[in-house]
Amino acid sequence: MRSTRSTVTFSNPFTLPGYPGDLPAGDYEVLVEEELLQGLSFEAYRRTATYLTVRGRGGHAGRTELRAISDSDVKEALSRDRAATEKNNHGEAAPSPQEDLK
Repeated sequence: MRSTRSTVTFSNPFTLPGYPGDLPAGDYEVLVEEELLQGLSFEAYRRTATYLTVRGRGGHAGRTELRAISDSDVKEALSRDRAATEKNNHGEAAPSPQEDLK
């Protein structure tokens, strides 16, 4: 077995399939567990689990929860986050001043 950790950043609150409520924007650690495939002439691993580390809020501050999630769910949530950020950035753009046509 081996574990790999990486960090993903959400700019907006987001949801995950199978979990109630929104999670706040911020940095989240993703933990991927893989197992070594035996009997091959080269080293190869197979993903066995992916978890998102969620830190507790409010009355649960100080607690950390590993939420099982699929790799595709993480990618989809990040894609929705990018789309929401782009929409917000375009929506907040100030109109350009009109040229003086004298």
